Parts: sequence; C-alpha cells; structure tokens
Amino acid sequence: MLHVPAEPRLQPADTEDAFVYLRGVSWADFETILAIRGDASRPRIAYLDGVLEFMSPTSNHEAIKTCLARLVEAYGEEAGLELNGFGSWTLKVALAKAGVEPDECYVLDGPKNVPDLAIEIELTSGSLDKVEIYRRLGVAELWRWTKGRIEVRHLVAGQYELIGRSAIFPALDLSLLERLCVYTSQPTAVRELRQALRAETP
Repeated sequence: MLHVPAEPRLQPADTEDAFVYLRGVSWADFETILAIRGDASRPRIAYLDGVLEFMSPTSNHEAIKTCLARLVEAYGEEAGLELNGFGSWTLKVALAKAGVEPDECYVLDGPKNVPDLAIEIELTSGSLDKVEIYRRLGVAELWRWTKGRIEVRHLVAGQYELIGRSAIFPALDLSLLERLCVYTSQPTAVRELRQALRAETP
C-alpha cells in the first residue's frame, strides 16, 4: 500500500506575540500615533477606553492569519460570493472610545462603513478586550482563532452571541478550516479546501 505522509503542520512558536500598553491615552493622542505610524503594518494598534495596545506578531501568527484568509477567500470564490477583503483596515469610532486593526476583515455585497467579518488570531492573550472593541464598532461577526479553534461570535441586538457555525457562511465547515490553516504549505491547504467543496457540489 502506498504511504501518503501527513501534511506538515506549524509547530508552536518559540516566542509569543509581543504586547506593549500605554494608559491614559486620549483619543487625539491615539489619532496622532496612528498618523505617525502611517501605512506600516507593524506594530498593530488597538484602543479601548484610554488604553493603547501595540502588538508585534510572530511568524506563526502571520502564517495562520494568511492561510485562514486564503481559505476564506477560496471559499468565497467557490461559493460565488461577492466577498471583498480589506486586511488590517483601521476601524475606529471616537464616540465608542474604541479602535482596532483586525488581522483580516471582509465585506459582503458592496461597500460598507464597517466589515461584516473580522478575524483575530490570538496565540498570546493581551489585556485589551477585543470582543468589546468589535462589539462597540458594530462588526457583524467576529472569528477568534484561539487554542487551535475558531470561536465565532455574531452580533444580535448590539451584543455578541457565541455560535457554533458562521451566520455569514452557514454552509462552511469551520472544523475543516481549523485543520487546514496550520498547514505549512498554504497552497496545499487551499487545494484541499477546493477539492472538499467541489466534492460536496452535486
């Protein structure tokens, strides 16, 4: 019998995502820091009620984020969805005293002021409540990758509810994405997803 080796998986990172916090930061100061940082992708910045978070991700963080994004986009293409990605779009609302730059975010069906889906990779816990930030910003669905699982929260009447499947992509098998997004070969993960989706199509 032919032995087919298992697809190599990402190994736990030797280092954790690095966090730095500033407290007592005004909204004007937050806006100034964003302007100084400019279009650079790092550090990633979040803000909640006067606390500013700087996060520098590890290579594992970025690998999982990118692979998951490629899988979501491949699913959108296979399903024929009008799905547009906006990466680490800086989301902020002064009245809500909240701002964040998601790992990835997506809009369905035309331009909007806020994404329909935001994705956060959490290999290391930070002190800011990212769920609360996204809730205040009105993001319809939040996916949090934590401990090898995708945790889905959907906004209902202004509050997040923890749900078992995506309300935006109800036919999508998230357990398949969980398995594939830690492959070291992202093209292999995308091919396997496409094959699985096509096998389900009558």
